[in-house]
Order: sequence, then C-alpha cells, then structure tokens
Amino acid sequence: MATKLFRHRLGIVLLALTCPLFVGCAPVALTVLGVGTAVGANYTLNGYAYKTFSAPVNDVNRAARVALDRMGIDVEDEVRNEKGHVITAYATDWKIEIILEPISGKATRMRSHVSRNALQKDRATAVEIILQTENVMLRT
Repeated sequence: MATKLFRHRLGIVLLALTCPLFVGCAPVALTVLGVGTAVGANYTLNGYAYKTFSAPVNDVNRAARVALDRMGIDVEDEVRNEKGHVITAYATDWKIEIILEPISGKATRMRSHVSRNALQKDRATAVEIILQTENVMLRT
C-alpha cells in the first residue's frame, strides 16, 4: 500500500516538474496548427506571411501599393534591385515590410512582415495585406 501511494505521489511530482518545460511548445504548436488558415496565404514561424502570384513583379507591386492605399497605410520607402522590390510602410507604430521577389518573368513571391518591435508581430495585418493585394489582382 505504501509503495503504491509513493509511486502515485512521485508521478504527481514528476508531472508537476516537467509541465513547465512544455509550455514553450504551446505557441509553436498553435502556430503550426494555424499555418495556412487564411485562404491563399501562408505564415512562417519567423513572422512572414507569404504567397506566390502568377504575375510579373511590377504587376504585384502596383496591386500591393493599391491595397496599402485602400487600407490607409502610407508607403514610406521603396527599394528596387536585381533581387526584387522592398516596400516599407508604417501604420501607427507598426512597421510594415513587403518583399516582392521575382520567381520568373510571370511569377512573383510576396512576403509581408508587420512588427512593432523584435517581439511583437502582427500576423493578421501581414496576411490581410496579401489578401487585399490578391483582391486587387483579381479585379484588374
């Protein structure tokens, strides 16, 4: 009887000691379960929403700028180079970075990242920018 009670208590103590070790896995598990929940856009663990469009980079760039304008987000800067376009914008105290990378002459990968600082990221806005860009692409 005493050994049964001892094993039961030992199990409870071990469970209590190991539970805090698994708390860090919860955000990862929730993120993994939530990846791709928005139709047409995916989300990475490092905070980027992304989608590949079957359109040239200049067409996606125009659509992204229209989408940002419709959302009331002002573009601060745009850098173009051989790797693609990087659009930087700000909405209140959130920094928005959109990277347009040509995959081919007729395909473009769009990545959207919205953050307040190194720890605070806004997944919903990052995905919405891509979805609104897709809406503009479908209507033109």
